[in-house]
Amino acid sequence: MTTRWLTKSEQESWRLFITVLPDLLAAFEVDLVEHGLNFGDYEVLVRLSESDDHRMRMCDLAAALRLSPSGLTRRLDGLVRSGWVERAASPDDRRVMYAHLTPGGMATLEAAAPDHVASVRRFLVDPIGADGMRDLGRIFATVRRTLEAEQLV
Repeated sequence: MTTRWLTKSEQESWRLFITVLPDLLAAFEVDLVEHGLNFGDYEVLVRLSESDDHRMRMCDLAAALRLSPSGLTRRLDGLVRSGWVERAASPDDRRVMYAHLTPGGMATLEAAAPDHVASVRRFLVDPIGADGMRDLGRIFATVRRTLEAEQLV
């Protein structure tokens, strides 16, 4: 198989992507820290807030967050200590554990969300504008379809 090397333009774009993405995520996290959250914690609270009864089976939450079961356990430990999430066994099947968003967790999410949205607007939406956001959506939808076709997601 012959390697299709990246063109200069492709390589520049690729390197910008891999160097800017961590910086962008760090910028989004700055405003969350003021609320005692990091980006991963915020994502857990969002997922739980959008679920029925503000709870999810731990295996489903781990899959949604792309975490291993032990990775999810570590992620939840701090949220449980903060009182923002509770773990509970299923009343129907003791093998199933749930993560449940507490009222304190919802209050924390509601306080952090406006600052997070402001960061998303400041660092992504406003700089690239409506056309850029549409292009970004199309680009990542195409990437998602490719990953799905390869059964990588």
